[in-house]
This record gives sequence, structure tokens and C-alpha cells, in this order.
Amino acid sequence: MSQNIPFDRPEQLQQIQSGLLQGEQIIAVYDAIGAGTGFLGLTDRRVIIQDKSFIGKKVAITSIPYSKITSVSVVSNKSLAGSFFSSGAIAINVGTHVYEVEFRGEQKSHHVHNVILHFIAGH
Repeated sequence: MSQNIPFDRPEQLQQIQSGLLQGEQIIAVYDAIGAGTGFLGLTDRRVIIQDKSFIGKKVAITSIPYSKITSVSVVSNKSLAGSFFSSGAIAINVGTHVYEVEFRGEQKSHHVHNVILHFIAGH
């Protein structure tokens, strides 16, 4: 099942695989860094985020259908003089809620941003 799927940790890939809907395909699963988020998975139907920010060491797996995402942003502390994707962080806007996810490496944030943009822009 993991043929050419980019991922950081096998256990995160397995967690996404175990919750797939019939016919759903995984695009990528990336480990997240920083407080709150464990990982982000992309499928051909939704974004899946593991959120560790709940009180009492609780963990939530949140599924966000692409149709509910209003925008996706690249988050950077730097001026735009450098690479637009240099930060390794993205923000996903779903209604009034914003999920901010930071990755190890700008290639991952670039890939996540482009996949989400592809699905929300109507292919």
C-alpha cells in the first residue's frame, strides 16, 4: 500500500492507512514539528491532522474535507526577499479555525500547500 507515498514515520502512515474510506488513496504523510500537531496526512479526499494540543494529553485525529478548506497559506517569519516556501510551515483555514502546521524542510510545506491548493481550486 505504501508504494511511492512520501512519509516520515511508518507508524503515522499506518495510522492513516487504518482509517481510509473505501477507495481513498494516500498522497503523503508528514511529521509535524512544534507544539500541538503530531502529523498531517493528505489523501485524494481530505486532509488529516493529528492534534496533540488537548488538555490531559488527549489526542485528536481531525479530518478536513477539501471542500471545507477556504484557503491555504505559507507562513514565514522572513520577508519575501527569500524563497516563498523557506519556512516549512503552512496554515489551513477552515471556516473561522486555522490549523498551523510546521514541517521539517521547505519541500514538505511546498508539497502540502500545492496538493491542498490543487483540490480547493477545483483541479
